[in-house]
Amino acid sequence: MKFPENLKYTKEHEWILIHEDGTATVGITDFAQGELGDIVYVEVETVGETIEKDEIFGTVEAVKTTSDLFMPVSGEVIAFNPELDEAQGDNPSLINSDAYGEGWIVKIKLTNADDLNDLLSAEAYGELVG
Repeated sequence: MKFPENLKYTKEHEWILIHEDGTATVGITDFAQGELGDIVYVEVETVGETIEKDEIFGTVEAVKTTSDLFMPVSGEVIAFNPELDEAQGDNPSLINSDAYGEGWIVKIKLTNADDLNDLLSAEAYGELVG
């Protein structure tokens, strides 16, 4: 299993891609989607809210389980992927097929860049999930 080097990771299996404009894209790792199985629903009702690092910003529902989504850094949720949204694209299986691309979950505006220091590199995350 590969983990893109340009991303940072959490021990709770989220990834984050930092953009130069102070925003970031967040999703769950390929490892996490594999453990969950077929994802059937994603709920994010926190758009417009500022969520602190490690707080829950939504949930992912698979056939047999529901898992909380934890914010990797403090930030304001500025967008929920419309392709995953039941009211729009309604295609949560994108997380299964393209966890690091089309299956992104939210975009955020960072409020504390120091939180990035607590995240894992691709190598460290790979060691974590072994």
